[in-house]
This record gives sequence, structure tokens and C-alpha cells, in this order.
Amino acid sequence: MANEPIIEAQGLTKRYTVKKKTVEAVTDLTFQVARGELVAFLGPNGAGKSTSLRMLTTLIPPTSGTARVVGRDILRQSADVRARIGYVGQLTSGSFSQRVRDELLSQGAFYGMPSTAARLRADELIESLDLAPFATRSVQQLSGGQKRRLDIALGLMHAPPLIFLDEPSTGLDPQSRANLWQHILDLRRQHGTTVFLTTHYLEEADRYAERVMVMDRGRVIADDTATHLKADLAGDVLTLGFASEDDAQRAVPVVQGLTDREVRRDAASVTLTAPDGDRLLPETVRALDAAGLRVERATGVPPTLDDVFLTLTGRTLREAGEGEPDGPSTSSGTETAGSGDGPSTGSGTEATSAGTENTTGVRR
Repeated sequence: MANEPIIEAQGLTKRYTVKKKTVEAVTDLTFQVARGELVAFLGPNGAGKSTSLRMLTTLIPPTSGTARVVGRDILRQSADVRARIGYVGQLTSGSFSQRVRDELLSQGAFYGMPSTAARLRADELIESLDLAPFATRSVQQLSGGQKRRLDIALGLMHAPPLIFLDEPSTGLDPQSRANLWQHILDLRRQHGTTVFLTTHYLEEADRYAERVMVMDRGRVIADDTATHLKADLAGDVLTLGFASEDDAQRAVPVVQGLTDREVRRDAASVTLTAPDGDRLLPETVRALDAAGLRVERATGVPPTLDDVFLTLTGRTLREAGEGEPDGPSTSSGTETAGSGDGPSTGSGTEATSAGTENTTGVRR
């Protein structure tokens, strides 16, 4: 159905046993994603983002809870889920001995694409992701950034209605990142593709995502548009400078009368954080002028998504553990990534559920 959510998660939870201790990587993940949305899933490494993606893409089963992806149950219809999604994991997916173009053609064949359509699609992706100079090289001859672009191409080969991207632009230079995002946006515009991605580049989420979900310690702690999150949870930082500390002290009650936010004085400056800084700043300057207080300088700094994370957790995204592994490094027992009733997901070797999969797309 056209109005049916493309992702419906209800109470997804994942627990691991590490050194005889239970670690809950994801707790009660419940949300819906509408068709055509571009959702950014933010949080530090270790927050549970990649574990969530692995459950939604059927790579690992949840400990409890359920989800429907593209209208199919992730446990009972895992093969159907895999046939209808694209997934780009964090590690290189290509078979090292295969040439770039041949790898794309093989991916198309695995999806049952006619050879002519596969060649056209491969050429399109090679061109748009700037892989043409390397199309006849083997994957093992590519640089890290070139391999990442190939990963993206593999995930997009069959133009899926839903694609999961786990930190897709990591390792790419600014131009390649811009080209990648242009292709993602073109894909959405042309085919209505739903994009669900994790990223540590907060400016990408701020610029491109229609919706931002923030995860920390296995739980979703915020879910809204970037604009609303920044306005409601962070706000613009307004700073007013005066000729003397005495003027700044006298200004505090005047400014406080215009907002319910805390007003702070630091030497000859007054600072506050407010959700409507564009409106409040000129209003404040006028009120101070009417009170006989001259503002020597005034600045308004818009908030960032890192400010949102700081407000929510008391620390910035980088302070929260950027660069640490997502999820436990080991687990008791071996859960095969991609276990289920269908073909293995990915073009390379898949690790167990405790590791990071080399996965892109569906292998038949």
C-alpha cells in the first residue's frame, strides 16, 4: 500500500553476553519510517546504531521485538526483505580479485537484472561515482576512498526502494562526498527511494536529512527534524557586549525579562541560549537601548546538531566516544550474520553478529 510505512520497528532489543555479563546493545527500538523519507540515525560509535541496522536488514536476529521492512517481517520473511533493500555496511564489500565493472555486473546478476539493464546501470553508477578511471582495476588495487565508492555503487545497483547506509561517506574526500550525496538525492527524486543512514558527519544530517533520530546507550533519545531539534533542545547562542562590567550587570534583568532562558554575565558580556535568536536579538538590543544601556557588539550563533547531542547527554558526539567500536567486540556463542530463510546478504565475507559485516545487497 502506498501509505504503508516502509519500516515499522516495535520493541527491537539486542543483548549479547560478553565475559559472562549481559550487554544490551539496543533497547526497545520503536519507530516508523514513511516511504521516501531520508532519515539520519545519529549517535557515538557504541550507541547501537549499527546493531539496529543489522537487525533491520536481517543480518542478526533481535533478542526480542519485531519489525517489518518493505512490508515483510524481518524474521519470517528475511529473504523477501533482502531482495527489496540495499545495505552498505562499514567495511569494503567487493571481492578483491574481481574487477570493478565485473563486480557491479555480478551484483546485477544476483538480483536477476537482465544483462543489458545491468550494463547500463553499472555504467551510470561508474560515471556518477567517478569510478571510470578504475573500472577495469581489481578491487584490491583501489584506494580506501575508491573502495568506498564501489560499496555505494553495489548497494545502489538494483535501485532499491529502501537503502540502509552505515556511515557511507567515511573515507571520502569532500568532492567525492558531494558527488555521493548528489547521487543519493537524485535516486530519491527519480525513484522515491527511502534512505536510512548513520553518519558522524553531522553537517550531512543537518543539510540533507528530513528527520534526525539520536541514539545513545542503546536507546533513541530524540526524533524530529534537525530544525526543530536545534530550536527546542539547543537554540541560538546570543552574546551582547557592553562598555563595562557594570553595564553588563545592569543589562541582565532587562534581558531576563524578555526570555525564560537563563541569562549569564561574563565580565562585560551577557550570554543566553534561546530558540528564537533571530527575533530575540534585535528585540533585546532595542529594550536595552530604551533602558539607557548601549550595546557595543552583538552576535548570534546558530546551533548545531552536536549542540543538540550536548544538551541531551551532557557531552558532545566526539566526547561520547567517536571512534570506538559499535557494539561488543565479542559475544558468547556464534550468531551467523545473515541467518534466516534466504540467501546471504553481501558481496564479501560476513562476520558474526558481534563484528562488522562486509555487506552490500543480496547475493542469490
